[in-house]
Amino acid sequence: MASRKRPIEDTANADRRTRLRQEHSPAPDVTLERRFAYPPKDRHPPPVPFQQPSTLLTFSYTPERVLEYTDSALRYYVEPPPRADLKYGYDRWIKRPEERGRLDGLLQAVAKYRSKIDGAGGDGAAWLREIAVVSWRGVITKILTAPYEDHDGWALNVMLVDGTLYFEEHLTETKLQEKEDMTPHHRLQSYYGYSFESYCTSSTPQRKVEDNVSMTIPLGWGGDVDTNVQWCAVVKTKLGNQRLVIGGEVDCVRGGTKSLVELKTSVIIRNPQDETRFEKKLLKFYFQSFLLGVPEIIVGFRTLQGQVSTIQPFKTIEIPRLVRGKPNAWDPTICLDWGDRFLAFLKRSITAQTESLESEGVWRVVFSPGSGVTLSRLDAPGVEEVKAGEDRVGFLPSQYFQDITARSLSQDGTPTPGNKADDANDNNQTPTGADRHAGWKM
Repeated sequence: MASRKRPIEDTANADRRTRLRQEHSPAPDVTLERRFAYPPKDRHPPPVPFQQPSTLLTFSYTPERVLEYTDSALRYYVEPPPRADLKYGYDRWIKRPEERGRLDGLLQAVAKYRSKIDGAGGDGAAWLREIAVVSWRGVITKILTAPYEDHDGWALNVMLVDGTLYFEEHLTETKLQEKEDMTPHHRLQSYYGYSFESYCTSSTPQRKVEDNVSMTIPLGWGGDVDTNVQWCAVVKTKLGNQRLVIGGEVDCVRGGTKSLVELKTSVIIRNPQDETRFEKKLLKFYFQSFLLGVPEIIVGFRTLQGQVSTIQPFKTIEIPRLVRGKPNAWDPTICLDWGDRFLAFLKRSITAQTESLESEGVWRVVFSPGSGVTLSRLDAPGVEEVKAGEDRVGFLPSQYFQDITARSLSQDGTPTPGNKADDANDNNQTPTGADRHAGWKM
């Protein structure tokens, strides 16, 4: 019987295969912990450059929660009616069940963009190796606003695959159930924001006259709320020297798809305490929009009874100026410096331990307000808890993991034409001065 010869691998590919196998082999019951200290808010770090976000692609989720690369869920901003009743339609609200913060939709988009690069003659695998972090916008917002978070801690699951960090929010079954079982008051408060979006958006650039022909539908109502439906953008940007790919939902656009708009609600400001609370909320409003390159935020101030009182637009780039110099003011420079150092800490710590231990490579980051961050490696039962019985390597879908590692093993790490666009865009990176954190042209 004829013997089959094994193909001869070059040394670089053999070493690469060994390293990847070590990173993702079954984990022993070992926990290693590292700490990253809480940043002092009285220090004034030098500005960290932040690159203007640029959109890679967009996609929609249908009412059946099917991801499609269309603008079927895109909404256009229209002026809402005066004194809109935010309680309207509450009994018909289709609320998407709470679920783990999986990256699946974002990873599908990343895979599609890699294929687009390949189809244009570039190298999608090489492009992905240049990306430091892939995550949803909500997770990156939590990281950047941590220096000013006084109450709510959070936890992330982290994986390092072929040089790229992947983050997902860690939610246990107990936590998911708690989020699902919100009090009636909290549930109604949550609905107000979605209701405001309905009043402020239309499926066409101008609201159709027939949208409000029925006397039973309030003026300006844009349709009943279904949170399964979303229009999402995937952008690439850069914090310091670290390239990021971030995905997030976009509420609507003004005119065209390059003029994104974020919609928010807040209780009317009645006293200095209300003003202080609103200014603190502006921190998250700012970074949520900042990270996706959304230049405008429109806030509907409402009464306690759920009626819109006034509407105020904010330019994202100008928000830090509104709080500067006030008691308990926040400084985005501190946030960006913390985020840059935090990402470098994760990459450094995980890389060092990955080289020395056989593991599937899932880590847990826990943030405690006023204390800082702990980083620990999950043991085998911990990894299984993250998988939750699904077909995954850690928290990444098995098919995605197999695809990127297979592509990586076929490369020798030499820079390819697939990276030229990112290198050219580095020229758009702007130092984060007091009023020019993204270098956007308004």
